Amino acid sequence: MMNLLHWRLLVAVADASNISRAAEEVGMTQSGASQAIAQLEASLGFAVFTRERRHIGVTALGEQVVGHARSMLARLNAIRVLADESRGLKGGRIRLASFPSVTSTLLPGLLRDFKRLHPGMEVVVLEGTDEEVEEWLAADTVELGVVMNPLPGRADVILGQDVWVAVMPASHPLGRHAGTSGITLEKLADQPFVLATGGCVVNGKSLMEQAGLQLSDVRVKVRDWSSACLLVREGMGVALVPESALSVELRGLCVVPVTPTVQREFGLVCSPSGKSSAATQALLQGLRRGG
Repeated sequence: MMNLLHWRLLVAVADASNISRAAEEVGMTQSGASQAIAQLEASLGFAVFTRERRHIGVTALGEQVVGHARSMLARLNAIRVLADESRGLKGGRIRLASFPSVTSTLLPGLLRDFKRLHPGMEVVVLEGTDEEVEEWLAADTVELGVVMNPLPGRADVILGQDVWVAVMPASHPLGRHAGTSGITLEKLADQPFVLATGGCVVNGKSLMEQAGLQLSDVRVKVRDWSSACLLVREGMGVALVPESALSVELRGLCVVPVTPTVQREFGLVCSPSGKSSAATQALLQGLRRGG
């Protein structure tokens, strides 16, 4: 059965001439998108797209279908704008503060879905360190802020969590011996260390201190997680990195889970102005509903 996601995907494929890019735009996996397009064409009884080696085109009948789909989605957006206007949400603007690793991983999909549901509203993302996010929330210069490891009951919505992992050269003895069983912070503390912060107070150094340990040999300190991984690959040392910040390209690296598991959690926290903002509350309500 065809639904709105099918039609948004169909238009995205026509625009991108590429299923992978279209799938990313609408928040689907490539395999899921390919299956959805096949189901849609089967339901219609004719091909909408032509498939060539590196290019997807639109058939003559497909052009008409895509045109109707565009009109339908535009009318749906118009209805959503009308609904937002009736609730005083038209032209709403939300300032959302975050730090780099969340800005690049968790937020894009959430903001894409919100923009689709509320096309007349704008979300402005301000990126800073986790300390700066706290300062902006306290000063009421933003409506929302992403806070790491919020105290119980503080976050209006929990966005997600990930775990810390150890990254070391593929040939490192600790990696070979640890395997999938994991490695302790104690074993890492004595290693030459690449300290990556990700613009956050919570990093390899603070994790060691919380465990009553000290890094004995910090070779270099960087802000960017990817830079840390590159330096590790070159043999500068080992690093502690959030799993969600790992690059897809891990050639030459060994990633080992930390044991016992060390997690970090992300929550959205409202400032005083955010609590009285209709647009901000609409965003939070959508996240609580799961979309």
